[in-house]
Amino acid sequence: MISALLAMLDNMIIATAMPTIVGDLGGLAHLSWVVTAYTLATAASTPVWGKLGDLYGRKGIFLTAIVIFVAGSVTSGAAQTMGQLIGFRALQGLGAGGLLVGVMSIIGELIPPRERGKYQGLFASIMAVAMIGGPLLGGIITDSLGWRWAFYINVPLGAIAIAMVATVLHLPKRRSTARIDYTGAVLLTVAITALVLVTTWGGSEYGWASPTIIGLAVVGVATLAVFIVVERRVAEPLLPLGLFRNPNFSLAVGMGFVLGIVMFGAMIFLPVYQQAVQGASATNSGMQLLPMLLAMMSVSLIVGRATTRTGRYRIFPIVGGALVVTGLLLLSTVGTDTSRLTTGLSMAVLGCGMGCLMQLTMLIPQNSVELRDIGVASSTATLARTLGGSFGVAALGSLFNSRLAASLGDAAGAVDVEIGEGGGQLDAASLAALPDAARVAYQDAVSSAVGLIFLVGACVAVAAFLAAWFIREVPLRGAEPAPAPAAGGPAAPTVPLVPESAGVADGTDREGSGTSAGAAGASGEDGAEGARTAPARS
Repeated sequence: MISALLAMLDNMIIATAMPTIVGDLGGLAHLSWVVTAYTLATAASTPVWGKLGDLYGRKGIFLTAIVIFVAGSVTSGAAQTMGQLIGFRALQGLGAGGLLVGVMSIIGELIPPRERGKYQGLFASIMAVAMIGGPLLGGIITDSLGWRWAFYINVPLGAIAIAMVATVLHLPKRRSTARIDYTGAVLLTVAITALVLVTTWGGSEYGWASPTIIGLAVVGVATLAVFIVVERRVAEPLLPLGLFRNPNFSLAVGMGFVLGIVMFGAMIFLPVYQQAVQGASATNSGMQLLPMLLAMMSVSLIVGRATTRTGRYRIFPIVGGALVVTGLLLLSTVGTDTSRLTTGLSMAVLGCGMGCLMQLTMLIPQNSVELRDIGVASSTATLARTLGGSFGVAALGSLFNSRLAASLGDAAGAVDVEIGEGGGQLDAASLAALPDAARVAYQDAVSSAVGLIFLVGACVAVAAFLAAWFIREVPLRGAEPAPAPAAGGPAAPTVPLVPESAGVADGTDREGSGTSAGAAGASGEDGAEGARTAPARS
């Protein structure tokens, strides 16, 4: 949880410090690369970190990721030019790719699927805490200590994480003789980089029909096709394509992609509406997201505990999908006269839906694979959510700008409103300086644009709702206590809840009963460390 907080808090803090960084280092034209370099490095490295953990053991790989992240934080804080900051942010993103997938993989290895929901609920809570506290902490640090401490703050957290992981985290050691699929890693990195740049630059740096964007799209798609061919032939693929033959795995990963679109879209465009239309300050708009974030955190914890208690989970993606669609439809009706209470209630509905989906889009893929592939499953689910956020924000941002420009164009005869850089957003001071007619026209245009993107988001979320109905209820194996033996009789053996034919990961049972020392598995554990729970047999 400390490591998860380290990765999530960083982005929230840096967002607040960016204006001050630009004022100090200059290079406004390259500002977007400070974020893009981090995002690209994170997305491209995520599958590689997951596979490395599967092959060579998670503890050492996880410690390496933390060290790289902290090193990137220190060097970013010491950067003297915008070019240096961009390069060091890429280094930081490289470590961040291993942090999140490492956390989820370690939870998957330590905790049986039946118990896993409770811990992944805590993970979702950490995310909500970072989203709530990050911007406030970033503002305080930047104003009182300077923007460089927005990076240096990661050092004490990172030191604590390294010390805790090194001393108290005990995981099986692996010494695999398999070779890393370097060809697949390079191809996937090129494909992800090209596609992320398409969504980042499209409609902002370059037009969607420009040769640059079209060229990047062609490179991304072609490289992805070659990657699929390579993965079918190598002995130890970076991403075993056979995982996608499991319907639960494919459906849950797809739902995670949609969740990324919805979550990041809401985080970006709700503050735009709150500031431009409802008159909130930058700080207050962050606080006004509390109904959504608190609902997401609370429901995620409830769902995790319910999953642990009952071992059943299929109902939650269905309910979550319905609530997400409902929340987005409610938000699509916002206007200039919508009250903050109404907006808050709509956000709470959306937050409840995201809370139902948040951890299950990770738990279901993990429960659909063998233990030796749990790192790949975790990295695939994490990457899907990351790419969903990247693609969704870019596409919704382009749609927002187009609708805003069209609405302002319709009002051009009466007012003259200049659309500024960064999505046509005007801050509170700029809005206050506008004539009344211009301000009303701008607020109407923003309401119309925000309503449209939430309507489109609701249509996309319908896909997740429909996919949830096709999820199969594969029972989660858990470490439930064995029934009390009859007087004088032998103790009843504990057997897993998953039938052998289900083809899901057993997990590592460390609860004591029901385990037998297994032979070293394909991942290379020795006999003691490779203990497995014996599968049930009919």
